Amino acid sequence: MKKTWLITGASRGFGRIWAEAALQRGDQVAVTARNLADVVDFRDRFRDAALPLALDVTNAEQVQQVIQAAHAHFGRLDVLVNNAGTNLFAATEEATDEQILGLFDANYLGMVRVVRAALPLLRKQGHGHILGVSSGLGIVTLPLVGFYCATKWAVEALHESLAQEVKAFGIKVTLVEPGAYATEFGKTGQVADALEPYAEMRTEFLTQLAVFERGDPQATTDAILKLVDTDDPPLRLGLGNTILPRARAAYAERLATWEAWEDVMNAAMGEPKTGAAWIQQTIHGAAQRA
Repeated sequence: MKKTWLITGASRGFGRIWAEAALQRGDQVAVTARNLADVVDFRDRFRDAALPLALDVTNAEQVQQVIQAAHAHFGRLDVLVNNAGTNLFAATEEATDEQILGLFDANYLGMVRVVRAALPLLRKQGHGHILGVSSGLGIVTLPLVGFYCATKWAVEALHESLAQEVKAFGIKVTLVEPGAYATEFGKTGQVADALEPYAEMRTEFLTQLAVFERGDPQATTDAILKLVDTDDPPLRLGLGNTILPRARAAYAERLATWEAWEDVMNAAMGEPKTGAAWIQQTIHGAAQRA
């Protein structure tokens, strides 16, 4: 059955590649990007199957308008790919408040805006599949991109909670976690002014990054199409051969640490109490607000 997609950040990288793959197999796609000129070629190539729209995910009003326009144009939205984002290269001490806030506005709040705008439509139609594009850095971190990692860890938490909230409405949720790929992503975003104590680390990191093996982004299309076509999609789908080994190592280390400190953790519980009073208060407050 032909599917209808909306993809944010479709001007380049994964967003463009997945939009082309969907259109080439006969699906319909609302392709969005901050600059309309970056996606108008989709209409020339795929005619009425493509709907190019300008969308800056940091603009809450525009997000609402674009989601509504795409749904009205095609009559439904089957797959929502929340892909738009940016990067910040900075040690924790180097970044400014403005840079950090801008990063979270685009990578996290932008994703929240898109999801919140789409959910009423998806609930009404009784189905939909939300793909939140996270990263391998949403599982483990690296130095000098800690704020980017933090946005992706927030994205992971958001979608894990969202999946539980919307399952009853027929809406599916998957976190897509790409490893390192040869896209333009690493060449974009902001770079904070360097502080001298981190200069050597920065040079070493960039040297290692230059020789780091990257996957072919075109090779991800089969995985994404298989993901949206399955009746029972996973909550998480890693892309690339580095995700699982790094996840195994990270979680083995975390479990070992928790287990080593288990006695201390358990003692910190004190005398257990039930949460009944808190739950009743919360339910009562919600009923009053309704």
